[in-house]
Amino acid sequence: NDSPWIRAIAFLFLVFAVVGVFHALLFRKLTVDDGFAGVRKKLAPNTLRFRSDGTFKILQVADMHFGNGKLTRCRDVLDVEFEHCSDLNTTRFLQRMIEIENPDFVAFTGDNIFGRSSSDAAESMFQAFLPVMKSSVPWGAVLGNHDQESTMSREEIMPLISLMDFSMSSTFPDTFNITEDDSKTKIDGFGNYNLRINGAPDSALTNNTVLNLYFLDSGDRAVVNGIRTYDWIKESQLSWLRRVSQSLKQQHPVPSVAFFHIPIPELRRGPLEEVVGEYKEYVSCSVVNSGVLKALKSMGDVKAVFIGHDHKNDYCGKLQGIWFCYGGGFGYHGYGTAGRPRRARVILGELERGPRSWGRIRRIRTWKRLDDGDGTKVDEQILW
Repeated sequence: NDSPWIRAIAFLFLVFAVVGVFHALLFRKLTVDDGFAGVRKKLAPNTLRFRSDGTFKILQVADMHFGNGKLTRCRDVLDVEFEHCSDLNTTRFLQRMIEIENPDFVAFTGDNIFGRSSSDAAESMFQAFLPVMKSSVPWGAVLGNHDQESTMSREEIMPLISLMDFSMSSTFPDTFNITEDDSKTKIDGFGNYNLRINGAPDSALTNNTVLNLYFLDSGDRAVVNGIRTYDWIKESQLSWLRRVSQSLKQQHPVPSVAFFHIPIPELRRGPLEEVVGEYKEYVSCSVVNSGVLKALKSMGDVKAVFIGHDHKNDYCGKLQGIWFCYGGGFGYHGYGTAGRPRRARVILGELERGPRSWGRIRRIRTWKRLDDGDGTKVDEQILW
């Protein structure tokens, strides 16, 4: 004859056991099999800053085109490579680039996943960004034209990316355009933000911005006058850019670089000057010229723009005084050329040395690394 107390305790034990099992299953659902940290975000540092040696290094990763991991086969590789080639080759390449270059920041410039090959957008995103999350290196991303083609919209994907470990991505800018009636004006797209990088530790500029990074959503696809074309950066985004640029000038002129996915029409028309790298395919862009180049020229602070989208192009070329640089195809599920190694771009900011400490930006350099077994460094050049 069990007492009511014993039955009550047994019932509570059963309830706690069921809740515990449910929590474990839910937590498992929200994690990635090979080690994603889970639902609590590991935070990047509040402030990005140059190193004590006066440098700040950015690794650009363009067009990973991640699918379903080891089940997703590679495209455009040699026949002898195909059987054992999958998204895991992209993962290993990213791991190697982080090990070789030891970047201070990683910039992903869109088509992070190839939506049509992904059965679960969230899981593919976690897997694609996992190497940088495991490395604890701060990072940011913009979207390309393929990221939203799986199970999540662009509006859903960017908040997810912003919540990942060590991500400094934002869905919207920190500050919006404030009109006369103090209402917030909509800014087109998802993933427009900027990050400021401070001077070196123990220098006079350790709490001052010396380099600025712009991130812009160049959209996916659109129809204009019945013609299917790629999307473009809108006037609301350019207006926000001008405001940020003006606010930076109020302190001290600060050089900036920008990251987005789809090239602008002027890059197709040219003429380009001082081209370094390979021009292997026709520039794919919108039929709409929204005035991006004109806006960047008027601002005066943007020295270089880093893009993706056209995987076979990896060149830098100067367009009306501003450098436009392709990252080159990074991912193995993205199209490329068999026998031509996938590649990544590196951007290095270097400070000038003052009599007692590091000063402001002296120059910006770039080069590429090939996934050729040796991580060969090619096409080193000074951008500014």
